Amino acid sequence: MEDIGKVLDKLKMARKEKGYSHENMAIELGISQAAYTNIEKNESKLTVERLIKISEILEKPTYYFFETSPHNIYNQHNTDNAIGHIDNLYQDNKETQARLVQSYEAAIQNLKEEVAFLRSLLDAKK
Repeated sequence: MEDIGKVLDKLKMARKEKGYSHENMAIELGISQAAYTNIEKNESKLTVERLIKISEILEKPTYYFFETSPHNIYNQHNTDNAIGHIDNLYQDNKETQARLVQSYEAAIQNLKEEVAFLRSLLDAKK
């Protein structure tokens, strides 16, 4: 989870980048300049609704204020699915291998019995 200080630092940086003062932001948000200053100083709580409004004013996506972007989350989701898929393939492979080993062992046993039978026929002809 993001440290609120990092979010507020990015908010302040975006505000300055846009050339807006505390007063400009306060007017846009419909609050007093002191109230906006308190938000940036973390003396007042920053609500989700207010963060969304600020991101609209500063023309930044809301996730800009956080370290994680939606792309990272999406990739994480895909990675988790891929790992699960690999685990499933590994289990299927283990089961298939076990069946193959059983099948080959049975075939070897049948061949041993056939060799023994053929040897007994040869011994009988001698």
